[in-house]
Amino acid sequence: MLLQEILKHNEQFVENKEYVPYEATKMPQKRMVIVSCMDARLIELLPKALDLHNGDAKILKTAGGTITHPFGSIMRSIVTAVYELNAEEIYVIGHHGCGMSQSNPKGTLQKILDRGVASQEILSALEYAGIDLHKWLFGFDNVIDSIKGNIELVRNHPLIPKDIPVHGLAIAPDTGKLDVIVDGYKELSLNVN
Repeated sequence: MLLQEILKHNEQFVENKEYVPYEATKMPQKRMVIVSCMDARLIELLPKALDLHNGDAKILKTAGGTITHPFGSIMRSIVTAVYELNAEEIYVIGHHGCGMSQSNPKGTLQKILDRGVASQEILSALEYAGIDLHKWLFGFDNVIDSIKGNIELVRNHPLIPKDIPVHGLAIAPDTGKLDVIVDGYKELSLNVN
């Protein structure tokens, strides 16, 4: 069982003090907060591609690296990072070939039904209550447009200071190559003039 394997490893990890190289404070040393995809290929690749080490940044992971609501948990975490954890820059980092760009809400809902988690009546009741499940489960059509949309949401948020650069990048999940989509420094200088 996976949990038992994890706990056995953890016991040895703590006993052997393997945590020592990872000791850090809760304040991000590079004063940055990152919103990125939960894709498993990015767990180690993303920090290495950005030259990040333990304690350097706050990294928020979500399906597609998307911010789905201006007052949801991802935005709350960004606001907290800025005001309580001294983050001075915000990075929205999507990735090429993201599965959320090929999401299939209809297929996901069918899998929910097939597993017996919900019935068609429950799904219909949720829709009747105003929850658009297709929209909620849908990712995006284009990763570049998604990154730009997330940047606009953050940049125009009423609780984010206007002097914080909000950058947009897309990472290649196979090589780690970064493509700049939006240079937050340039955007700030354009808005100052």
